Amino acid sequence: MSTTEYISSRQYILDMVNMTLPIMIVPRLDKVLAKEKRTFYWLAKETGVSHTTLWRLKKGKAVGINFETLEKICRALKCDPGDVLFLTKDKTPQQRQASKKGRKS
Repeated sequence: MSTTEYISSRQYILDMVNMTLPIMIVPRLDKVLAKEKRTFYWLAKETGVSHTTLWRLKKGKAVGINFETLEKICRALKCDPGDVLFLTKDKTPQQRQASKKGRKS
């Protein structure tokens, strides 16, 4: 095996390991709203997007975002998608609240 074959196969393995790590996109909607001195209620009314959807996006609970929704948010706040969403180098997901299963009433 030549040196170039060894390096290329090693790089392939490193690429495969890196592909298994999640890409963390962090929403910064609350910061953009604060900068514009607007509320989630205003944004919901302005865009037609439900307050619940915006809240889930803010808290990082949303699984995805529709391009139409992102466009509505950006138009209302007069910003770019990169202002609302941020790609972080931190590969650890945010801590989520524990499930309330098994809770006695």
